[in-house]
Amino acid sequence: MISAVQYIPYMRVYIYGETVLSAGCTPVDAITPELVQQLEEMVPFMRNSRGVGLAAPQVGIPQRFFVMDAGDKLRKVINPEILSSGNSTSEMEEGCLSIPGVHKKVRRSKRILVRYQNEAGETIEEELKDFPARVFQHEYDHLDGVLFVDRLTPIARKMVARDLERLAGEKAE
Repeated sequence: MISAVQYIPYMRVYIYGETVLSAGCTPVDAITPELVQQLEEMVPFMRNSRGVGLAAPQVGIPQRFFVMDAGDKLRKVINPEILSSGNSTSEMEEGCLSIPGVHKKVRRSKRILVRYQNEAGETIEEELKDFPARVFQHEYDHLDGVLFVDRLTPIARKMVARDLERLAGEKAE
């Protein structure tokens, strides 16, 4: 078990079925040089993996931080909170680096008000809407051990059950 953020010289994406993805994460106690380094390393790893977000548990760290770049700006998010969400929702296809090959529509709030710390320790409060709001919610879910497939309708979940069983089976081997 990892008790503190630590440098990972070889980063890999943890895949559906690995316990770090379904466990909740602990808050970051202090913004250390090691945490800043980890955030820095996660950005090119996310981009090289063709992702728009990457949460700490996806690289094996059970702590509350993630990086995201939804096209508007790069965010390094530490100890995030979703303060409120609008009533308006939209459904859009999502995928996840931790669930390769699976893409399904997920309903999420179109607008959210969030608060988090950046890598400089500044508290940021901002309203996100549309795609940035969706990405933030997706990555935030990872910190609570929730994957996008957990938010699918029962029918959609059945449609991906075989893929999920295959991924979980590969991890058991």
